[in-house]
Amino acid sequence: MIVAGFGFREGVEMSSLKNALEQAACDAKVAAVAVPSDKARTLAPLARALGLPVVAVSSNDMRKTSPETVSQAALRAYGTGSVAEACALAAAGPGSRLIAARKISNDRMATCAIAEGGNP
Repeated sequence: MIVAGFGFREGVEMSSLKNALEQAACDAKVAAVAVPSDKARTLAPLARALGLPVVAVSSNDMRKTSPETVSQAALRAYGTGSVAEACALAAAGPGSRLIAARKISNDRMATCAIAEGGNP
């Protein structure tokens, strides 16, 4: 399964989320979108527009992953270097790997990373 993980700032617009996804997707056939559980409602409109399920990822599950990039804000808020990467990896399941590291929307309001599950 291929999952797009998201991180974003308060007040993010759907256009920012779409822009981050477009930058990260690299023609991947995304099957789900993932986000921290406290932000799942914000991502729901994008998921509906894409016809994809939302996977709400706990902070604990995010901390169990190994993101490639590091954001000090993400470390402070969630205990992980990249919210987008951690959500994508956690939602894709055990043995998952990043196929696109965190990309930042043009307005810097959203990030997106793509992970592929280890057991297709």
